[in-house]
Amino acid sequence: MFVISNQKGSAGVKFAIVLFVLLLVAYGGYNYIYAVYESQSLEQEMTTAVLQGSAQSGQKAIEIPKARLQKVVREYGLPEDTYIEVKVVNYFVHARVAYKKKINLLPFGLWEYEYVFDKTVTPSGYLTKQ
Repeated sequence: MFVISNQKGSAGVKFAIVLFVLLLVAYGGYNYIYAVYESQSLEQEMTTAVLQGSAQSGQKAIEIPKARLQKVVREYGLPEDTYIEVKVVNYFVHARVAYKKKINLLPFGLWEYEYVFDKTVTPSGYLTKQ
């Protein structure tokens, strides 16, 4: 069997490169999926807070959802400059949460993605029928 000397070991190097690239993609995907999951959980909490606020009257309709959202923001470790707005519009509670969070898609901060979350939640369904 005739083997050229510069071709020895090339399969192992190619395998290592492919494995390294797959690990980088998995790392970035894990971080991104975690941020998306966190934002979906926050949106669910916002819906719950709006429904709880809709059951209250007066100033409590704003205070209870806002306190719940502030607690959730602290629990999730979201940025301190997260914007939380709770207001009553046409007898219904509306909540808006907005933040920007940097996600490391590559290790050591080589490539960061700025994930933007900006959602407004309003009650829906039978609660809004007059």
